[in-house]
This record gives sequence, C-alpha cells and structure tokens, in this order.
Amino acid sequence: MIRMKTVLLLLTIVAGYTTTFAQTVSRLTLRDAIETAIKNNIPVKQAGLLTDREEINWQQARANLLPNLNGSFSYGWNQGRNIDPITNSYINQQLASSNLGINSNVILFAGLQLLNAIKQTHFSHEASKQEFEQSKNNLTLNVLLTYLLVLNNEDLLVISKNQLEVTTQQVERLDIMVKEGAIGQFQLTDLKAQRNTDEMSIIANNNALQSAKLSLCQLLNIPYNKDLVLDRTEFLQPAGLYAQSADEVYAEALRSFAQVKAGDLRVKSSEKAIKVAKGDYFPVLSFGANFGSSYSSAATSSTPGSIIETQTGDYVKISNQQFDVLRQEQNFTYSKLGYGNQLNNNRGSFYGFNLQVPLFNNFRVRNQVKLATLTYKNAELENANIKRVLRQNIDQAHLNMTSTFDRYKALQEQLENYDISFKAAEIRFNNGVINSPEYLLVKNSYDRAKVNSITAMYEYILRIKILDFYQAKLLW
Repeated sequence: MIRMKTVLLLLTIVAGYTTTFAQTVSRLTLRDAIETAIKNNIPVKQAGLLTDREEINWQQARANLLPNLNGSFSYGWNQGRNIDPITNSYINQQLASSNLGINSNVILFAGLQLLNAIKQTHFSHEASKQEFEQSKNNLTLNVLLTYLLVLNNEDLLVISKNQLEVTTQQVERLDIMVKEGAIGQFQLTDLKAQRNTDEMSIIANNNALQSAKLSLCQLLNIPYNKDLVLDRTEFLQPAGLYAQSADEVYAEALRSFAQVKAGDLRVKSSEKAIKVAKGDYFPVLSFGANFGSSYSSAATSSTPGSIIETQTGDYVKISNQQFDVLRQEQNFTYSKLGYGNQLNNNRGSFYGFNLQVPLFNNFRVRNQVKLATLTYKNAELENANIKRVLRQNIDQAHLNMTSTFDRYKALQEQLENYDISFKAAEIRFNNGVINSPEYLLVKNSYDRAKVNSITAMYEYILRIKILDFYQAKLLW
C-alpha cells in the first residue's frame, strides 16, 4: 500500500509538469531526438562518407578483373629531313603524319592479387559500415543521457515548485496567527527563510533544466529552444532488477556490438592484405590486342599511263654494225592519297600473350609483405583490446546498475517513510504541537528524499540503457 502511494506520487509529479508545459509546444520523443541527431551530426555524416569511400574501393577492386580498352589519336608536322612513316624512307620536306589506334589488355593471372584485393576491400567496406553504426550508437547514447537529464531536471523543478507552494501556504497561515498573537514572530521568520531557500532551489533547478535543454539542442544540432517539451511515455518507473547478468550481456555484445564486429572485420581485411602483397612474388600473365592505322602527307598513289622506249646507253654489234639497246618503261601519274584512304590502306592489328616474371625488385615485395604482416598483428591486438575494454566496461556498468537499483529501492522506502512522517508533522505543526524548526527538519528531510528518489530512478534507467547499448538494443 505504501509503495503504491509512492508510485502515485511520482506519476503526479510527471503529470504536473506535463500539464504546465505541453499546452503550446509539440512534444519531442526520444526516437525523434535520436533520428534528428543522427541526421544533423557532422561526425556521423563523415563516418558515412568513409563508408561510401570504402564501397568505391571495393567496387574498383571488382572492376579490376575486367579488361581495359583505350583509344589513341595523334596528328603533327615535321620539318627538314624525316622518315616517311609509310615508306620508311628519308625525305627532306615538310611532313604531316597521323596515327590512330585502339588497344585492350586483360590480366589472366597475377598471383591471385585481384581476387584477394576484392576480399580485402570487401572486409574493409563491411568494417566501415559497422564503424558507421557505432558512431550512430555512441551519439544515441549521448542523446539518451541528455534526454534523461532534461527529464530529471524537469521533475526536480516541479518538486521545488511544490515545496515552495507548501511553504507559502504555511507562511500565509502563520502570518495570520502572528497578527492574532497566537504564535511568536520567530516561527514566521523561520518559514519565510525556508520560502527563500525554496525560491533559490527553483532558480537553480530551472537553470539546470535550461542548461540540459541547451546540451540536448546542441547534440541535435538545432537552435536552442527553452520551451522544448520531451515525451515521457518511454520512461516509466522501473519494474525490477535488470534481467541479464554481466556474462550474458558480454556474450551478446560479442555477437551484436558494432565495434566488435568492425574489429573482427579489420583483422580479416589485414589478413587478405598480406596475400595481396605476396602476389607480387608471382609472374603476371596478360592478354592484349591492338588495332591501328596511320597517315602521311608524303604518301602518293600512282596511275599507269603510256609505255615509252628509252635508251639504256648500251649497244650491241651485229655484223660489225652497232645498235643501241632500248627498254620499255611504264609511265605513271602520281597523286596525293586522302586521309581516309590511307587509314583504310594502312590498317594493322596485333594480339598475343605477355608474361612478366619478377626476378629482383630491391626487396620491395619482401618488405611490403613484412609491413602487411605488422599491420595484421596490430589489427589483432587492437581487436583484442576492444574486447578487453568492452568486458571491463560491461562489468563496471552491471555493477553500477546493481548498486543503483539497491539505492533506488532503499530511497523509495525512505520516501514512503518520510511521506508518513511529514504528513504527521504537518498535522502536529498545524495543531501547535511542534514548533517551526521541528517542522522544517521533517519537511526538508522529506524534500530531500523526493529529490534523491527521482534522481536515483533516472540514474537506474540510464544504467539499464547503457547495458542495452552494449547489446545493440538502443536503435529501432
């Protein structure tokens, strides 16, 4: 029955704040806050860009299996003595020449470097995706912490206002009694001093609330809004002790925690990088083909004409008579060949295999393999350290959760007892049985119990959410 009264008291505090502030401002849910923060947070966006970059590297590694295809074209002029690219003979004139070609090459075998590079970049891409998720999870936890801080400060502000209301009622009652001479002036001044203390408490709690709202707006990267109203439906009074043990939380974290997944993938990527480096020990076999043609301004075409006889300078004697020796020659007409005709006439192609065998490369490959091995060992150590720190953090978080729960339950019971004591003290004080210092002693103890109970409740909720965070349960 007493615990039910405490529950009703906490719900009354929550309802009091809701009625006061939710009339003109729309509510911000925790989910909305997290989604807004992730959307607006610059470091998270940068982590997303790193993921996109790793994806491009992976796509390029796969594309490296495809053959390349390149075209070439040149056109230029030469002066003086040059070689005619068509006839391969020397000429002494201005020469214009052009070359046109297309070539392709594909690697058939390179020590499995291409396949291992695909696996390496794939693991790097998957690791970057998990690191992106981890950055969002870290931001989510920070938003949750600040969100709870705002709610806690809202409740503390409501409590301080309720305290001031109770004290003000007593000041008004005692003021009448002092004027009537029923009690001494000192009892009224005690209550007035307490009212001043309650007013300062309201100021302090309001400043703390606005500071928490400012921090939340900064996390969400939105303009500061002093009238920001948060939704409370997801933060009801905790039902009991957290169900999972530290071992169970750690086991689930090894399966689900993004940082652990990223560490495992970085190790796999580094392992494949060693195989990529070792691929340089093997020969590279490729297949290539090209097709091209050329043009020269010195090239001409000949057209046969008439046949003429010309003297050779020799002679023969027949019967002591000398006769000149003649020869027949074909007469040709020469004309310039056009660009298109030359390209068609001078076409040529080649295709074949190429084998490149590494013999000695200044120990470059050996040292690259050593460096890749060191990177792999370092990735293993980093991964092991991630899991070690994770285990320590989970053990500490679970211990904090347990101690906070015990404290919360003790403070609940204390609040229930102080609630009874305060009601009795208020009746006795109103009837003149106890004086103002005695009444204020009980009232202040009761007020502190309410503050401590509310603070412990939100602290316990936070401890639960931290354990959920390690099990990747914070995002929807």
